[in-house]
Amino acid sequence: MERVPEPTLRERKKRATRDALSLAAVELVTERGWSAVTVDDIADRAGVAPRTFRNYFPTKAAAISGRHADRMVRVAETLAALPAGTPLRPALVDAAVAEFAPGAADRSAPDPGRAAAIRLMLAEPALQGELARASAAARDGFAAAIGSLSGTDPARDTYPHLVAAAVEAAVDVAITHCLGSDRPVPLGPVLRDALERLTAGLEEPGRRPSGPEGES
Repeated sequence: MERVPEPTLRERKKRATRDALSLAAVELVTERGWSAVTVDDIADRAGVAPRTFRNYFPTKAAAISGRHADRMVRVAETLAALPAGTPLRPALVDAAVAEFAPGAADRSAPDPGRAAAIRLMLAEPALQGELARASAAARDGFAAAIGSLSGTDPARDTYPHLVAAAVEAAVDVAITHCLGSDRPVPLGPVLRDALERLTAGLEEPGRRPSGPEGES
């Protein structure tokens, strides 16, 4: 497998600015509500000019959805950087939990008020459409990384696309579950359990029993 090059200093700075804008958008909308937040507010919270915001995102919905999509991209980058022969399933679980629940070790649950605010934010129609678009864009790169690690070709095989879509669904289900419980629960353990249940049934090609597709 071709080694993925390390990002340059310029790329790291651009990612840091993008992350800061996405985080500022999420924080402000959960604090004030969707309609009370402007692009200028987000830029000010992130410490940049509104023009800089528009260099990264066209709208506040894109800034918020970008946070989720960027995490999927970073999971893909982690997988793509692993050496050939690395078992796919545990690598997938570890990479996704590390990115979506980086503080999972403390098993802390979100504040109930913040969880309710995030639920309201995610119900915003403009954001739902942008999340779907951004996720679809990130999924191709995710499938490419899975293909490289599993020895499959995303252009010819359904396997990497199936895994990418399934992992994304597991992440969404875990987040929705944690936010929707009567008492919010920590994401890390729920996400790991969901991914382990899922990947237990996604045997890598070449290891599954022969069937109609494998008959010569």
